[in-house]
Amino acid sequence: MPWLNVLGIAAIVFAATAIVVKNLPEDRSNQILNVSYDPTRELYAAIDHAFTAQYGNRLAVKQSHGGSGRQARSVVDGSQRADVVSLALISDIDTLAKRLLLPTDWRQRLPNNSVPYTSTIVFLVRKGNPKGIRDWPDLVNRDVAIVSPNPRTSGNGQLSVLAAWGSVTTRGGSPEQASSYVRALLQHVAVADAGARGAGVSFAVQRVGDVQLTWENEALREVAANKDELEIVYPPVSILAEPAVAWVDANLTDPNVATYAKDYLRYLFTDAAQEVIAQYGYRPFRPEVAARHADRLPPLALFPVSAVARDWTDAREKFFGDNGILDNLTAPPVAAAPAT
Repeated sequence: MPWLNVLGIAAIVFAATAIVVKNLPEDRSNQILNVSYDPTRELYAAIDHAFTAQYGNRLAVKQSHGGSGRQARSVVDGSQRADVVSLALISDIDTLAKRLLLPTDWRQRLPNNSVPYTSTIVFLVRKGNPKGIRDWPDLVNRDVAIVSPNPRTSGNGQLSVLAAWGSVTTRGGSPEQASSYVRALLQHVAVADAGARGAGVSFAVQRVGDVQLTWENEALREVAANKDELEIVYPPVSILAEPAVAWVDANLTDPNVATYAKDYLRYLFTDAAQEVIAQYGYRPFRPEVAARHADRLPPLALFPVSAVARDWTDAREKFFGDNGILDNLTAPPVAAAPAT
């Protein structure tokens, strides 16, 4: 079933759970809210515990999780008053900058252009890989059903489209061939949940589909939670994902909260936090930390976003903007005019 046909069902199922925020007390002077993307719950629970311990646990860090695009929109419309954001795509934070919630040069305020870790899109398959899925072309074999989040709401979903496109063009294929391939891939998507975690439930718990296109860290988590049932396939080519972080200047009106928010994000780049990041299946930017976890996070040759667009902002407009590539690939065919 094409993903557009199941969007309504997915939205109903996860509408109440996609964004999780604890009730906030009136006094927010000793707490910060981190609005993050879908699969980072466990990572930031560990990071938050370590960070707040430095303050004798007098500081509370609240978390919110959901599809990255939808999370960004919730900060823009004010329904979530984020102090910091940790989103799947640089372009999601650029959306906040365009609305003047933070400066356009926000990436220069933290190390590594505000990217504390990287990741990629991998294939998660049933144990023994019964469909023999090894590379991107295998995903469009006739009997393969795919689980992948909806690119309208999910950073995982957008990265899957970009990775699929680049799997053609970075190996000598033309844009026309990439377009044909991605159209076929989308037609094989059986379930397109609103975010990565929902897709994981569909694949691992409800046992829908033959392969899940997902974050590497999410694949590692699902394999650990479903021993002897799932395995990871690393395709020969995939995209370098660069989740980014920023504090939201427009919401930091309390000087104490502003200090906490900035210190919290700076903490992500420390050796201690980088070690936690690696333990939870994300690729730390510090090479010495990454080297200690090479057995679990093997070195990969990943193509940057510049292989498919000028930058992340251009990729969003080119692929996911109005009348962009995704719109054109999913538009219903135009019926031929009747002969006169």
